[in-house]
Amino acid sequence: MTNKTNQSATILIVGGGLSGLTCALHLLKEGFEVTLIEKNAYPHHKVCGEYISNEVLPYLQWLDADPYELLPVAINRLSVSSLSGQIIGCALPLGGFGLSRFALDHFLYQKALSRGCKVIRDRVTDIVFNGNEFELSTSHSGTLKADLVIGAFGKRSALDQQLSRSFIQKKSPWLAVKAHYNGIIPIDLVQLHNFAGGYCGVSAIENKQINICYLADYESFKACANLKDFQEKVLYKNPQLRKIFEESSPVFDQPLTISQVSFAKKELVCDHILMIGDTAGLIHPLCGNGMAMAIHSAKICAELSIQYLNGKLVSRTTLEKLYTATWNANFKNRLLMGRFLSGIIRKDKLFKPLQQLLGYFPSALPLIIKTTHGKPIL
Repeated sequence: MTNKTNQSATILIVGGGLSGLTCALHLLKEGFEVTLIEKNAYPHHKVCGEYISNEVLPYLQWLDADPYELLPVAINRLSVSSLSGQIIGCALPLGGFGLSRFALDHFLYQKALSRGCKVIRDRVTDIVFNGNEFELSTSHSGTLKADLVIGAFGKRSALDQQLSRSFIQKKSPWLAVKAHYNGIIPIDLVQLHNFAGGYCGVSAIENKQINICYLADYESFKACANLKDFQEKVLYKNPQLRKIFEESSPVFDQPLTISQVSFAKKELVCDHILMIGDTAGLIHPLCGNGMAMAIHSAKICAELSIQYLNGKLVSRTTLEKLYTATWNANFKNRLLMGRFLSGIIRKDKLFKPLQQLLGYFPSALPLIIKTTHGKPIL
């Protein structure tokens, strides 16, 4: 069945995080009406590394949503430490900035509201595609209908189970933990520190705070009584991490956690829903490119959706195939490299020889970084 050829189509985005809000802003900029459903109130914190590559900065500025209005921290260097605390480092090829999701998501949300986005605070419980139209069931708002539905509901959701997505059927060993701290670190440096069973990212964000976010294998975590015990028994074995924690004070009462973080391949289109951000695929945090990928995927989805709704793509099938092909062209190899690098970095017997080799050939590290990043989106 062919698509509509005007801008009266109903577009519904499920999830108001980074990718959902970015996609909404793009569609609104092109004159489309957008409804966004988000279960949480703004602003709120999220488990995230909170480093954003500069590759998406020109695009955000084109959306009239320049993150530098929030006074982020400019970051242009990387350091990586082994389990024993030995460090290698380099300048970041593109650089980036540190900015909390608390500030950035709320900023984008306010931009979307000011441009006419309808935001519903509710939980979507089911999505059914029938007769070239979607019907969405919600907890409190009844049934909503839409011509186009974009899924931006995060790393792991009850909707994934409802839609019988393949990745949700498999258990993932990963647990992610994030908190903000007060302390002193080099503000232009994003740090990656290894520990037994995982790795930890440390970088500065706005308001002179530090974001510390780590990913741990559940097998290494379950032997400890709680997060504090795990921190002292496992993370502190890396002297670099021990120093950072001992010289910093927590801002949060308790760290934020999320379990079953999956890096498995995900369907990009499920029951005709276009998936973006972490809902489409998640790169290992060590690559420092997850937030930029989420923003870029929103751009790809918005541009193709506009072509479809304006009649420039002949069918929904064409839209879905083109979205899948474009997403894979931009991100598939990055995800594969992320999995490969994660496998090396988490094993000290593999990482130590690599670290020594990079000591002889320091120019190779920026080249490795480039394999997990894209070019600036102009």
